[in-house]
Amino acid sequence: MALTILGLLAAYLIGAIPVGFLVARAAGGTDIRRAGSGNIGATNVLRTLGKGPAVLTLLGDILKGYLAVSAARAIGTEPWAAAAGAVAAIAGNCWPVFLAFRGGKGVATGLGAFLAFIPWAVAPAAALWLGVTVLSRYVSLASIVACLSLVPGAVLFGYPRHAAAAAAVAAVIIVWRHRENVVRLASGTERRLGERARAA
Repeated sequence: MALTILGLLAAYLIGAIPVGFLVARAAGGTDIRRAGSGNIGATNVLRTLGKGPAVLTLLGDILKGYLAVSAARAIGTEPWAAAAGAVAAIAGNCWPVFLAFRGGKGVATGLGAFLAFIPWAVAPAAALWLGVTVLSRYVSLASIVACLSLVPGAVLFGYPRHAAAAAAVAAVIIVWRHRENVVRLASGTERRLGERARAA
């Protein structure tokens, strides 16, 4: 159990690496927390700094999620270590110790984490995300739909119960982190993909 806890700590710290913050600093010295929505994720980086930094942020967040689960699985001794590692990575992204616990919304990191853990369930969720994004151009809506679909996907593809439980916890975290987006979606004020943000 001690090794599993160590693995979860490693997963959290890897997930907590503030990729978007670092990319924005490198791209032009911008503190991404003071621009646009204030979020450090790829969507805000795209609106604030453009496609190149956004792609780097997206890939970095996906990679750290994948590495976090791989570390939890390699270090941990419990059969649920990878599942808990996925949740720990998402928590690290959302509440990173390196940025006073002010982070992203966990979507890209969750993608990487579950790709390392339950890849077949991720495929339909990713397809849903793409479809909703293309049709509506609301990244927040696509993210919510995709993360909610991961739970039935884990069940339908026959993954163990702790996989579905981890997907459910991840969905709760991600939907909670999008609560302000939900309000804006309901009021019709949510920004669509491609709209530029103004620096705060």
